[in-house]
This record gives sequence, structure tokens and C-alpha cells, in this order.
Amino acid sequence: MTEGARPIPRLFFGARYEIETGERVLPEERAVALSFNGTTQAVMMATPADLEDFAYGFALTEGIATPAEIEEIAVVRGERGVDVQTWLADTAEARLKDRRRTMAGPVGCGLCGIDSIDQALRELPPVPPSAFRMTPAQVKEAIAALPAHQPLHDLTRAAHCAGFWTPAGLFAAREDVGRHNALDKLAGHLVRHPHPEGAVVLTSRVSIDMVQKVAAIGAPVLIAVSAPTADAVALAERLGITLIALARPERFELFTHSDRLVTEESHVR
Repeated sequence: MTEGARPIPRLFFGARYEIETGERVLPEERAVALSFNGTTQAVMMATPADLEDFAYGFALTEGIATPAEIEEIAVVRGERGVDVQTWLADTAEARLKDRRRTMAGPVGCGLCGIDSIDQALRELPPVPPSAFRMTPAQVKEAIAALPAHQPLHDLTRAAHCAGFWTPAGLFAAREDVGRHNALDKLAGHLVRHPHPEGAVVLTSRVSIDMVQKVAAIGAPVLIAVSAPTADAVALAERLGITLIALARPERFELFTHSDRLVTEESHVR
């Protein structure tokens, strides 16, 4: 059984109202407390898998700490939830105090409980310029590659996925019932494993906070299956991120920084 899912008994009603007994595998949803230096910064309803990645990614994308400032992580599982206890170096302590959160929100809520508008709309440095480019064919390849890395979704039809595509293929993917959680888990994996430049690929819509997280990762390209908000497009433009959305294996729409999308001929040169 895939981690983070379990079978639940159910009755199946067919077209002719025949009734069948059986089971449906559904994703697990637990209260996951993200604690830093003994203080809980967020309580997320999340899939209880890849929790060390979750801690690393949340710390990075929320501006709490860099990977080098994380000294230790302990995952403490209880009857009612999981406490992911992260201990930071002294250099992150002042930043931690500035970033107060008490979040007890719905699944993967991106900004619930944040203390101020300034923190929600914090300024991030633009993604550095690079030579990374993609062809339209590679964009379609990236989207087409994602389903093969979604075992939790295949079992449950109730999980989001965030993947990282490179010219060699899909480097990593993480799933969760919450779209923000899936992206944080992917970010945590990426900061712990050396990787070439590539594109973040999402099964979800693109909101401001998702663009912020991609900027924190430093990915130059964001590809999403669903649509972005107007303000997410504006933020991606300011942060130097190429935003591609409404993407399918046969089509997609480009919203920002079209210079990173090149023809097959120029890509070969």
C-alpha cells in the first residue's frame, strides 16, 4: 500500500442501482504541526508522508530558514496527529520570531492565520537569469511525465502532485492532499539533493503563494495543469519566472517570460 493511504469500506451503487460491497483506497489526512525551536509555526492538514521534506521545504519557501540553518528534525507521531520538530541554528532565531504563524486551517491552506499582509505579500528576489530554455515539445513532455509519478492519486483520485522536470526527465515528484504541501515537500527534496536546472510542474491552479514558493526554490519555469490567477501572473512576471498554465500533453498557454520557450531548431544550436 502506498504510504499515506488506506482502504475504507464502502457501498457501490451502479447505473441500475445494483449495490456492491467493497473498499475504496483514500488518502490519509492528518494534523501535521510544523514546529521550529520548540514553537509551533503552523498546523497543516496534510498527507503524513515525506515529512522531513515537508519541514525543509516549508522552512525554505516560507522564509523561516535556509537548509544550512536546519540542525535536526524529529518526526513525533501521536494518536491525533504528527509533530515535526525542527531545530534551527541561532542565525535563524530572529527570522523565526518575525515570522509568527498559528495556522489551523483547511487542507493545504496557503495563507491561513498569517499575521500580516506584509508577510503574506513579502518581497522575494527575482529568479537569477540562466541559460535554461525549453521547447514546446519539452513542455508537453513534462506534463505527460507527471501521471507516472502519482501513485497516491492513482489509488485515491484525491491528491495533488508537484514535480521537477529536467531535460533528463522527471527528477522528483511529491504528492499530498494539499497543493501547497505537495510543493513544499518537493522543495524540501530538491534542497537536499543536487539537481540540474529545471521546471516545477503542478497538477493544481497557480496562486500568488505558489509562485512565491517556486521563486524560493529558484526554478525559472513553472508549468501547471490548471489556470493561474491574474495576480499570480503579475508576480511571476516581476520575479522572472516563465509561467505556463492550462497545460496538457497536446496544448498549453504561456503567460510570462516567453524568452525561455524556444523552437526545436534554436534549442539544438
